[in-house]
Amino acid sequence: MSFQWVILGTDALLYALFLSVLIFLIWARRHEQWRAPWRQIGRRRLAMVAFVVLAMFALIALLDSMHFRSAVKQGDHQQRYYSADVVSVLDRLLAPIGEQYEKTYSAPLAMYSFVKSGPTHTYSRLKYGGRHLSSYDQKSTDILKQCILGTLWGLGIGLAVFILVVSAQAWSKNKSINQCVLQILGGKTQFVWRPIFITLFCLLIIGSIAIKLSLYYHLLGTDKVGADIFYQVIKSIRTGLVIGTVTTLVMLPFALLLGMMAGFFGGWVDDIIQYIYTTLSSVPGVLLISASVLSLQVFISNHPAQFPTISQRADARLLALCLILGVTSWTALCRLLRAETLKVREMDYVRAATALGVQRFRIILRHIFPNVLHIVLITVVLDFSALVLAEAVLSYVGVGVDPSSFSWGNMINSSRLDLAREPTVWWPLFSAFIFMFTLVIAANLFADAVRDAFDPRLRDAN
Repeated sequence: MSFQWVILGTDALLYALFLSVLIFLIWARRHEQWRAPWRQIGRRRLAMVAFVVLAMFALIALLDSMHFRSAVKQGDHQQRYYSADVVSVLDRLLAPIGEQYEKTYSAPLAMYSFVKSGPTHTYSRLKYGGRHLSSYDQKSTDILKQCILGTLWGLGIGLAVFILVVSAQAWSKNKSINQCVLQILGGKTQFVWRPIFITLFCLLIIGSIAIKLSLYYHLLGTDKVGADIFYQVIKSIRTGLVIGTVTTLVMLPFALLLGMMAGFFGGWVDDIIQYIYTTLSSVPGVLLISASVLSLQVFISNHPAQFPTISQRADARLLALCLILGVTSWTALCRLLRAETLKVREMDYVRAATALGVQRFRIILRHIFPNVLHIVLITVVLDFSALVLAEAVLSYVGVGVDPSSFSWGNMINSSRLDLAREPTVWWPLFSAFIFMFTLVIAANLFADAVRDAFDPRLRDAN
């Protein structure tokens, strides 16, 4: 093979999470008590718009989690060697953008550097930004041309997706394609397909225009070392989603097991579990994270053979950060599950199962767990945005992800000096803010819909 697949620690956990979500959806589809809330979410326009945005972010993160090493030619030798650089599928798709470095700062869509340089102390022409143009007067016309081409590409991809979905709908419901198209365009479907497709078309058009412009310009400018900002914010999506999702995967076993055990068994079991999460909650999280990150740095320095590449060292620190955040953030969910279990265990069906001699752990699995799962789901989606923001804060104070990793927190941290310049370099901070704001607001909107659909008290009120 011309390449060798590389599965990093966070990649494996991310794959496991996607697989867990798929299994949960298949399981939920077979139970009406779980299908009904999801149908309610599917009828909310704003929630499905947010879901499409989240799905686009998840697709980018998944492409960035498929890592491999390219083969290196070594003359006529039969043995095949592979490069030490670990890249992803997303890197290959964005290869021209990520490999175009300028000397220093340049503004968005600029053709000349942002600072004066050289013997003449003038604004020099960029090496890649607008290199295909012979004069500055051609810039506006060329940008308009690239926007039109990007719009056509986005419309073409969106139309292909629309045809596939409509064909699948027509086949599953035994209707003609024309009937399905008219129902979707008229907004007469039970599932709000029209807002979904409008959002999808908008995202595809914006994304196509952005990629098309980035092939010829630096869409969001460059930083101090001349690296493309658009490439950095796209690569930072994976870090934000890994922090928000993998941390959940680490947190759930602690919260589920200990919370249900504390509420169901009571007595000395409840006292011990309460003592554990009360003690852990009293320790400042930043101090615990700082100590753990510093300990990991010492371990990596003392065992360089176990982390031969920069990507593996950065991934180890990211994985450690997820583990630390998971260990320190399960206490709140554990309290909620304990309280709900105390209520559920007094129900008649649980008392009947206990009187019939059913094993306690079987009661927890068959009766307690299904009745507290809605709390787990609501808490997970509500905590996602908080974890994404936590990564930015921790990286800002220097105890977050590795400085060599792409993350919005690292971009915000490095922007402190950029804002102190004169004239101010505003685009790195602005770009990180826009992408982080989009992800967090979409997660919050979708989380509100999930809470309204799965919370029994809100469901009964409606």
